[in-house]
Amino acid sequence: MLKQLSLPKSTPRWIILSIDLIISVASIIFAFLLRFNFNLKDEYFRTIQYVILYVVFIRLALFLITRSYTGIIRYTGTKDAVRIILVITYSTIVYVAINYIVYYFFNINYIIPFSIILIDYFVSIFLMTSFRFFVKTAYAEANNILKEEKNILILGSNENAITTKRVLMQDEEINYNVVAFIDPFDTSNKKRIDGIKFHNSNNLKAILKKNDISEMIIADKKISPTKKQEIIDICFNEDINVLTLPDVQNWINGELSYKQIRKINIEDLLERAPIKLDEDKIKKDVLNKVVLVTGAAGSIGSEIVFQLTKFRPKKIIIFDQAESPLYNLELNLKEKMNFSNFEIVIGDITNEIRIHKLFKTFKPDIVYHAAAYKHVPMMENNPSEAVRTNILGTKIVANKSVEFKVKKFVMISTDKAVNPTNIMGASKRIAEIYIQTLQNNNTTFITTRFGNVLGSNGSVIPRFKQQIEEGGPITVTHPEITRFFMTIPEACQLVLQAGAIGKGGEIYIFDMGKSVKIVDLAKKMVKLSGLKLGKDINLKFTGLRPGEKLFEELLADMENTKPTAHKKIMIAQTKAYKKDEVIKQTEKIISVMKNSDNFEIVKLMKAFIPEFLSKNSIYESIDK
Repeated sequence: MLKQLSLPKSTPRWIILSIDLIISVASIIFAFLLRFNFNLKDEYFRTIQYVILYVVFIRLALFLITRSYTGIIRYTGTKDAVRIILVITYSTIVYVAINYIVYYFFNINYIIPFSIILIDYFVSIFLMTSFRFFVKTAYAEANNILKEEKNILILGSNENAITTKRVLMQDEEINYNVVAFIDPFDTSNKKRIDGIKFHNSNNLKAILKKNDISEMIIADKKISPTKKQEIIDICFNEDINVLTLPDVQNWINGELSYKQIRKINIEDLLERAPIKLDEDKIKKDVLNKVVLVTGAAGSIGSEIVFQLTKFRPKKIIIFDQAESPLYNLELNLKEKMNFSNFEIVIGDITNEIRIHKLFKTFKPDIVYHAAAYKHVPMMENNPSEAVRTNILGTKIVANKSVEFKVKKFVMISTDKAVNPTNIMGASKRIAEIYIQTLQNNNTTFITTRFGNVLGSNGSVIPRFKQQIEEGGPITVTHPEITRFFMTIPEACQLVLQAGAIGKGGEIYIFDMGKSVKIVDLAKKMVKLSGLKLGKDINLKFTGLRPGEKLFEELLADMENTKPTAHKKIMIAQTKAYKKDEVIKQTEKIISVMKNSDNFEIVKLMKAFIPEFLSKNSIYESIDK
């Protein structure tokens, strides 16, 4: 209905030109009247008729030449006013020039007296600019009456908050009424800008109840994640939509557009305080080195590649078997990162001949080993493939690192390797143990261990998004299940930091923050989508999947930690293993893997790792 009543987008240009000419005529008549104290003699009436034609002809010519009438009046600004001043100035110069010519060369009286020219100059400028600004104001007011109205709050007390308010005023479809600025730092309760008061965030609940608020826009990027979460939870409880701005570097030509203001997503809700890295140490570790990244087309591997580009390695060897993701990564490096010091190599880490050729050709200084199978239920059904990739693949890459005297080998492990309840976690724990026993003077072996990463392949969040888009139900395995979450960039930054500070043989674990209840995560994602749980979409509990446990751990029962120089990275103090025994048991598991005897494989894995107790799995019978 509102769109049917909307005002015309622009006035025909000929109407604006006609009005400018009418203003020119009115201005010259008014100038004559003012000059003669509104007491014109008959002889001046005849003169005015000729003068009007003279003025119309000159002004029309200059209007057409300068196209001063083509601006969209509802967007009139300083540039339009300057254009009017210039065209009136040009026409006045023409009047004066013609007056001078006819008087001094033809001995004829001035066509227009100079005093009248001067009055006309100021009156014309005033009337033409006033007309445009009046129409602009009238259009805006009329448009506001027709537009949908929304009462909003802006979270922020900095320049971004003020910019957000002014940008919203430009929206042609919605009339935003900024009720208040919410100061996230609670510095003052008395400030006002554009007549709008700043309120302490402690007053947020009262403001929401007192006013019919539709949306809250988070404009201040410096607010702490804890404070942001607290404010968002209050808004969610009152069914208020929460939006946020893009980072300043993503503003279009350095200016914010209201179309860039977007709804917050689940990653925004789970974000934590930025990590402070010792970039000098990482750069010293990576600068002018040849770096090999296995599994480089995956979520973690590709982000490690992106992070490495900042530290100017001599070359990055990008190794994976996934053809299409590798191609996309190549395009991103060239087009978005403007980075060309890399080599794409397609291959499988379990192909020893291919891996040997890879090391012999490129002679890497550092290896980041991210290639692995990570999907718990899939590996529970395919133990031989978990062993092939996660154990045999790691063994081959690690052994070649020793053979070719790689300076540093950094393995990406998982929290599921701690007290494993599934084959995937157990296979990663065996890989951890194996590389620790290879530690020698030439090659430093380092393990990094962390939980789920947001948005990674197989993560619960993309699954929930898909289910919501399809109308549900949104499925959770158990009402009490919890997981640790970390963003992909954050995890990879810590991997690089741990790799830089590692001396050899360590298992580094990362501060994952608080564990998150998956059911709460699902409920928040439903709210973010604008749906109501139980009304628009259902929540369904499906039961724990094979190998899945309720609570993830970062440390095994027998492990303790000691701090490092980085407060978000700790070293796990783990049980020591004898090298010969580890190699013997690993080889035995790999040999059985070739026969694909699943129960025999799992039996040997449990013998190697006594803490491996299966859950929700057919292999629980082995434990009994």
